[in-house]
Amino acid sequence: MSFQVKFATKWSDFDPNRHMRHTAYNEYAAEVRVRYFSNQKFSIKEFNKYNIGPILFEESTSFRKEIHLGENISVNMKVSGLSKKNERWKITHEVFNEAGKLSAIIKVYGAWIDLEKRKLTIPPQEAQQLFVSAEKTLDFEEIQLKN
Repeated sequence: MSFQVKFATKWSDFDPNRHMRHTAYNEYAAEVRVRYFSNQKFSIKEFNKYNIGPILFEESTSFRKEIHLGENISVNMKVSGLSKKNERWKITHEVFNEAGKLSAIIKVYGAWIDLEKRKLTIPPQEAQQLFVSAEKTLDFEEIQLKN
């Protein structure tokens, strides 16, 4: 399943050079992930119910084309890696400008944390299907965990 969100950018997304500030790209990518989880029937209410949350180990952004003041954008989400029990995941976001040109690629490597124990955890059964129907990248790989 392809997942993409269109956004009307806001004044605070831009810097004095009249292009999108670097951290705004990552904020939109994070919003897409939260909306994807909600779309898969695992909203913030379920995160609270199971006392878990997503965390990031790594986040990298490659900038390709400027997004200028007032432009609207679209951001997609593809899964680029997943462990057997879905406890670790890699997601790639592509950010497109209003003309549909690729403006940035954001890659994140994350996991689930038990918010009470403050330790990494395997997601509950109800969350095991979150990434199954997600579009995968061409370089998708199974994440091997060390015992």
